[in-house]
Amino acid sequence: MRTLKVPASLPLSIASCALLSLTLSPPTLAEDFGQAMRDSKLNLMLRYRFETVDQDGFSKDADASTLKTRVSLTTGRFYNVSATVEIDDVTTIGPDDYNDGSGFGKTEYPVVADPEGTDFNQLSLSYHSDGFTGTLGRQRINLNDQRFLGGAAWRQNEQTYEGLRLKISPRQKLELDLTYFDRVNRFFGPDSTRNSFNGDFFALNAAYKYDEQHRVAAYLYDLDFDKAVSSSSTSYGFIYDGQYDNFGIKAALALQEDRGDNPDNYRAEYVMLEAATRAGPVGLAAGYEQLGSDNGVSFQTPLGTLHKWQGFADKFLTTPADGIKDLYFKVSGDALGVKLAAIYHEFSAERGSSDYGSELDLVASYVFNEWFSGTLKYADYNADDFATDTEKFWAMVTFQF
Repeated sequence: MRTLKVPASLPLSIASCALLSLTLSPPTLAEDFGQAMRDSKLNLMLRYRFETVDQDGFSKDADASTLKTRVSLTTGRFYNVSATVEIDDVTTIGPDDYNDGSGFGKTEYPVVADPEGTDFNQLSLSYHSDGFTGTLGRQRINLNDQRFLGGAAWRQNEQTYEGLRLKISPRQKLELDLTYFDRVNRFFGPDSTRNSFNGDFFALNAAYKYDEQHRVAAYLYDLDFDKAVSSSSTSYGFIYDGQYDNFGIKAALALQEDRGDNPDNYRAEYVMLEAATRAGPVGLAAGYEQLGSDNGVSFQTPLGTLHKWQGFADKFLTTPADGIKDLYFKVSGDALGVKLAAIYHEFSAERGSSDYGSELDLVASYVFNEWFSGTLKYADYNADDFATDTEKFWAMVTFQF
């Protein structure tokens, strides 16, 4: 029987709410509590997805037919405090011929990291005041472009974080984001042998939005893992996102070095530059991303939303030891209300002369109405000096209200 995992911090949260209620007079308590309930929002999301993977080196193709059901409740503010409860359930309906990545077999199939399970995706309390929000508990965190810290929401079971997050706006255009968390609930599900990262993790982000077209942020991520010590690192850098009439540019630069008990000694760099424009109804973009290597150790972003980067085939979730250079081109447009995009990648080593391979990604998405949307995706990775030839196809329908 499937069980719902309750975080250990839940009794503390309930006790805190009870203590708060004792400090308020009964009439005020009833009135304000009633208004908070009326301001609450309840949401339901159903996301069905079929994913198939044809990967060289496996005797069988993977076929995964999964349904994610998400129920979310965010209360109104009760003396500036609100609560968020979100439960996710992932169930296979139809074919389940795939290795779900949880560590429980079916290794004759390629990995589709969507294991079954039911879990609290979010369970948190937030305090709000002018220019300040503090959130304690299990929560969703997506910082900047999610390269370093994100929810990996493409997977059916989202990645969430347990800790304390403070968002402060001392000035109108400036936002400071300070987060400490000690547990990362990974997308492999609550029953997996790979279900979490534990440690001491700090994220500091200062963003300045000059206007609607220009934003710059500086960040520091300090990750000290309890067990995955070879991933312990400190990264710091900046990211810029700007729009100039019909021309857009994104740029990022960062450095990463070992920290804590990491047995490796290295200092590697990260560079990203993307330019985009439009030619009538057609969008055009070209970009370059580089994750460097030093002493045979490469720049890693283990907590990022990695499906967004370096191809939808997910061949580079872990950066190769010689680093990686990704040169990519994107064409996008709209036909009869269907949003279309094609992205081509050329991958090579940052150190040495290896040509890793190339990849073509295709996407088509359509919004039927305010509740229904659909997506088709295709990825074709052609290997040269890294990994194996892989084709993936997804068909997805989402319903939410």
